[in-house]
Amino acid sequence: MDPQGHKIGVLESVYVDTATDRPFFATVTVGLPTRRRLAFVPLVGATVGPGYLKVAHSKDVVKKAPAIDTDGELRATEEPGVFAHYELDYAPGGGGERRLARR
Repeated sequence: MDPQGHKIGVLESVYVDTATDRPFFATVTVGLPTRRRLAFVPLVGATVGPGYLKVAHSKDVVKKAPAIDTDGELRATEEPGVFAHYELDYAPGGGGERRLARR
């Protein structure tokens, strides 16, 4: 849910920062039943409660975020756009490796 308590979608996956192995982004299922997709939302500032995850961004911002198909994978070339949407700094690993890994 967003800071105002509006339901955004259903939590699908968690992506960790490959440098720290700490949760950094989640994907939530958004869209119409015939056009579902997985939108990325940062976990920075998120709080967990019984049966919910409250994130720091509004439902509108999350719905406009970069997304993948429900059976898709985030390509390495798409990672910078996910960070940029939320105005987060992006830097690939020292050897050019990916910054996010799905868990």
